[in-house]
Amino acid sequence: MHAEADLIPLSALRHYSVCPRQCALIHVEQIWEESRLTAEGRLLHERVDEGGSEKRRDVRRVFALPIRCLRLGLTGKADVVEFHRQANGAWQPYPVEHKRGRRKEEDWDRVQLCAQALCLEEMLGVSVPEGALFYGKEQRREVVAIGDELRRETEEVAAAVHRMLVDGRTPPPEYAPKCDSCSLVEVCLPRKVGGRSNRVARYLAKVLEAP
Repeated sequence: MHAEADLIPLSALRHYSVCPRQCALIHVEQIWEESRLTAEGRLLHERVDEGGSEKRRDVRRVFALPIRCLRLGLTGKADVVEFHRQANGAWQPYPVEHKRGRRKEEDWDRVQLCAQALCLEEMLGVSVPEGALFYGKEQRREVVAIGDELRRETEEVAAAVHRMLVDGRTPPPEYAPKCDSCSLVEVCLPRKVGGRSNRVARYLAKVLEAP
């Protein structure tokens, strides 16, 4: 179990999944740069961030629900948690994470959603076998099964982020096409510092990784 002071934000798991260096720049060095994409994402979240709840038939929706998981050391807010009334009268939690873009092959968003499910399971003492990702560009949901493999991946990412924060070290840059859409690209400078042809960058990466 983690202490309250050691809890890390749920968003850090997605940042790490996308790029460990991005995660370190944001959560270790406390650097953040707004871009058109992040601004669009922020606007998309304005409705759910207002909080509150609503009910439609057998579904209750709670917005900006504070959640945490002491076992994995996570804290944050779930965009939307739907509670579906079951035949026995119980309410089944169903997290729905909102994203501005389109669905992705990578598990970046699914890891963040799974982390929310694990928080809800610990807090409410129930199983959360499924959730959904709502993509603004597509205006549709991707249903996500919270299975064993995704749970293991999420737990591994959470542990890696905790280690990074304890070490306080930022990984060296390494350019990839996804860097071009990152709001921190002008801070990270992956093309100038971390290009594949940069021998100094490769040398420093080996030195920093050495025990």
